[in-house]
Amino acid sequence: MRYLDRLQPLALLALRLVLGIILIVHGYPKVLGGGFHGHAQFVGSLGLPWWMAYLSTATEFFGGMALILGIFTRCFSLAVVIEMLVIIIKVEWHHGLKGGYELPMALAAMAFTLILFGAGPMALDAIRGGGGGRSVKSKLR
Repeated sequence: MRYLDRLQPLALLALRLVLGIILIVHGYPKVLGGGFHGHAQFVGSLGLPWWMAYLSTATEFFGGMALILGIFTRCFSLAVVIEMLVIIIKVEWHHGLKGGYELPMALAAMAFTLILFGAGPMALDAIRGGGGGRSVKSKLR
């Protein structure tokens, strides 16, 4: 099965694409769909400053685009982990795992993986030398 090691960069690409698409789908209505005002009110109702809605919206929409491109992957992945932890604690915890915090937990795990491994060699981070260009195999040594 060692021949599959050559395909490991595709796993990081797939992880970035899936996470980025999910984030954009959740951020798009807030940025371009006129839903930011309602989101800001919701964030305020959680006991957080309403202006933090700007941070979560930027993380979802612009962070999702950056993850797809593979640029500033670790920075945006850290923002995603923080946002997902806030969602789990402040919104979904009382619903339980199933039908509650299962999606934010999965997204946080995906982002955490990208923090540890970087974007991989198929990313703009690899071109600009942002730490995402080494292969998974070389990082495990």
